[in-house]
Amino acid sequence: MMHVLAAASSTQQGDLLSRIFVFERYGELVQLLQNSILAGAVLGIIGGFVGVFVMMRDHAFAVHGISEMSFAGAALALLLGYDVVTGSMVGSIVSALLIGILGVKKHDSNSVIGALMPFGLGLGILFLSLYQGRSANKFSLLTGQIVSVDADQLGNMIGGAIVIITILVLVWRPLSFASLDPEVAHAKGVPMRALSLVFMVVLGIAVALSVQVVGSLLVLALLITPAAAAMQVTASPLRTLLLSVLFAEAAIVGGILLALAGSLPISPYVTSVSFFIYIVCRVIGAIMRRHSASGRSVAEDTDAHHHPARAPIKRKKRCGPHPVLG
Repeated sequence: MMHVLAAASSTQQGDLLSRIFVFERYGELVQLLQNSILAGAVLGIIGGFVGVFVMMRDHAFAVHGISEMSFAGAALALLLGYDVVTGSMVGSIVSALLIGILGVKKHDSNSVIGALMPFGLGLGILFLSLYQGRSANKFSLLTGQIVSVDADQLGNMIGGAIVIITILVLVWRPLSFASLDPEVAHAKGVPMRALSLVFMVVLGIAVALSVQVVGSLLVLALLITPAAAAMQVTASPLRTLLLSVLFAEAAIVGGILLALAGSLPISPYVTSVSFFIYIVCRVIGAIMRRHSASGRSVAEDTDAHHHPARAPIKRKKRCGPHPVLG
């Protein structure tokens, strides 16, 4: 009996591994899905650039809210027989404009996003419930689909990436100032509302483009986690940007290449790679901060030994009454 159970267990484990990793005809699949791999590389650049400002502006919640409305727009387009990408883009931009107009201040923004998220998710579920087509089309809106990128969509992604990066480069300095120190930026006359609207539209486009590959539920792994990981290991703005793009590329392209070897959706692979990078960066960042703190302590002790006059004066504790207060 035990031998039978062991054999059944090993068979189930083998079936599970065969669904996760199957490298049969892997080279042919890579050649066949070149557009999807290139689209992932483009999305990695977008996610790396946009994610830095998402983290600087503390807009992680906004990404999730916009993705839900993007899902609702895509589901409506699927129900009505229109282009899903266009529906996703319209849903993203409309929600981004609403957040930008109604939620300039952080507490207003969070309340607007909190209202939009369940509304968008509810609409998306309603539209998918009314859709009578293939169930795979419904599932791909949530978890992504690597075989859905054709030459036209790849061209649109490249065009969208050029628009996003161009806008971010043009507003880089004032947007960075407004993100890091909004009160001082407002006092200096920086157009806070205009910058907020511009960035939210850029974020909406980035979310809509990302949803096509990674799905609406897991877009956070592309637009937040790489930048968050980069900020764990460096404080330099330039190095943060470069590492954010590098981590996003590793997550999305690596996830696609792993997904080609299995029968599962792309999302688990992308999120797993992205989370692994984040954990490694957290560990490296903690080690770097510990060494930096110990180095400063050793330097202060050495300086105090060689230059006693610079050492901090230890004041003796008074036991009697204060000379003025009696």
